[in-house]
Amino acid sequence: MSNAPALPVLPADSRSGADQPLLAIALILLAVSLFSVMDALSKLLAARLDPIEVVWGRYLAILVLLAPLVLRRPLLLATARPKLQLLRGAAVFGAAVLFIAGLQHLALADATAIGFASPLVVTALSIPLLGERVGVRRWSAVAAGFAGVLVVVRPGTGAIGAAALWPLSSAACWALGIVLTRRMAGADAALTTLTHSTLVGLALSSLALPFVWQKASLMDGAIMAAMGVLSASGQYLFIAGLTRGAASLLAPFSYSQMIWSTLMGYLVFGAVPVAWTWCGAVIIIGSGVYIAHRERLRARQR
Repeated sequence: MSNAPALPVLPADSRSGADQPLLAIALILLAVSLFSVMDALSKLLAARLDPIEVVWGRYLAILVLLAPLVLRRPLLLATARPKLQLLRGAAVFGAAVLFIAGLQHLALADATAIGFASPLVVTALSIPLLGERVGVRRWSAVAAGFAGVLVVVRPGTGAIGAAALWPLSSAACWALGIVLTRRMAGADAALTTLTHSTLVGLALSSLALPFVWQKASLMDGAIMAAMGVLSASGQYLFIAGLTRGAASLLAPFSYSQMIWSTLMGYLVFGAVPVAWTWCGAVIIIGSGVYIAHRERLRARQR
């Protein structure tokens, strides 16, 4: 379950099918465009409802879509790594709630740009959680990426301020989810992981829902259902793209979400990102692409 959500991070290469680079690129571009539409809908709902309620509605819609598959194939619920699945589901849930909370205070393009910090956090977490060795080049890319975040946030100017902590915390949670996914590599099918993430997220949001519940209209419910369809479809397309092309090849195209988010922000909210946002986004994206390149080299060495 991702924002992003909204916030795509490419794992290390784990393709099972033949390379089809053009098709893979097309699938990734389509997936991130769907994520951007979903984020715009999230921002619309966040103006009236609590982020937890918005996420709950999205998880419920995804579960409705998954239910026929699970009923036909109940073995999808069987997992070899139940604790890691639980932790991953909680991390992805945190990423979704925190990102939508950020959308209450930030323009869509600003939140998206800050969320691109996820690959940088993945690099940092890979040391204690995966036992990986990170060289000076990748650390330099991480430092450059966080410098890009500072360019977007411009601390001390009052341009974005403390609101930037929401998407930044979301990026950290999503990065943790990606690292846990790598820990589970080969243990469970992708659909099993998606099902468990959905169940964990729905359970956590249901526990908190009575404390934040606000009456939703029929239109709000329809938007939540649309978000669930967009999320499930985007994740399916994203996974399909990764099975047909190298992660290092697809990384730059996943960052096209910045363009889609800017377009949605303009069309729906009339917001145009300032030059600082674009400058910071270029720095963050460049560092993320370089990290993906270094991971490809490491994979070849292994």
